[in-house]
Amino acid sequence: MAEPAENYSSILTRIRGVEPTLTAAHRRIAKMILAEPAAVAASTITELAERCATSLTTITRFCRELGLAGYPELRLALAAEQGRTNANPRDTALIAFSPDDPASVVLRSLLASDVRAMEETAAHLDVTAVDRAVSALVRARFIDFFAVAGSAGVAMDLHLRLHAIGRPCALWTDVHNAVCSANARDHRDVAVGISHSGTTAEVVEPLTIAKERGATTIAVTNFPRSPLGEVADVVLTTAARDTPFRAGGVAARHSQMLVLDCLYIGVVQRTHETSDQLLTAATEAVAKHRLPQR
Repeated sequence: MAEPAENYSSILTRIRGVEPTLTAAHRRIAKMILAEPAAVAASTITELAERCATSLTTITRFCRELGLAGYPELRLALAAEQGRTNANPRDTALIAFSPDDPASVVLRSLLASDVRAMEETAAHLDVTAVDRAVSALVRARFIDFFAVAGSAGVAMDLHLRLHAIGRPCALWTDVHNAVCSANARDHRDVAVGISHSGTTAEVVEPLTIAKERGATTIAVTNFPRSPLGEVADVVLTTAARDTPFRAGGVAARHSQMLVLDCLYIGVVQRTHETSDQLLTAATEAVAKHRLPQR
């Protein structure tokens, strides 16, 4: 089914998200669009087919793969996105780094890159899926978090904050411990897997086991059609990009944090009476461990 026009703003983000799972022919089309979106928006379907060495039918199938009715809708979406970029040039400025850049340029580049990733994540994020995830977390008997490397640091923040408001949960970064915990789950529990690529075996495996045991599964990933996305009941998608000296997994941290913040605030909103009491008590307890100011 074609998606409504209000979703056109995320067309390039959507293409980047599904690109790794496309066929070779569809991937050629995707790369052409991502490299030259304005040129594609101005091209006929015949011109694009010639440039990608493919058929008109393949172009149409690619559009439907994105949830669009056909090529006219793709051109419209690309033209709309190009118009927003022209109106706001900072969206494409200062997102790359070179060895000779001074710290001031690096700082501006980092800020522009992270702000854009968070804005694209917010535009692309399915708020209905967020609501479903929050509902599952609120009613869960126990919550497992599965994450490794950099994603584990982001997961730890949410794990500790939920723990502070009385949500029973644990973060597993070792696959042996993760699969053991996943094996103990059932329909009363929730398992959350966090992986930028969605292909991290140490995250996909325990989430798969938890799903087989009946737990509600949630994935936070940049690629919704990845193995992690395929095994999840609820998929929450980030929108980070690689830049020189900064692989996608590193660039994704702020986008991941934005998504996990949404989950945390949602849980606090629905449990505000008990959460407020526990947060107040925690603040008072931690205050005793602060050194006096001079």
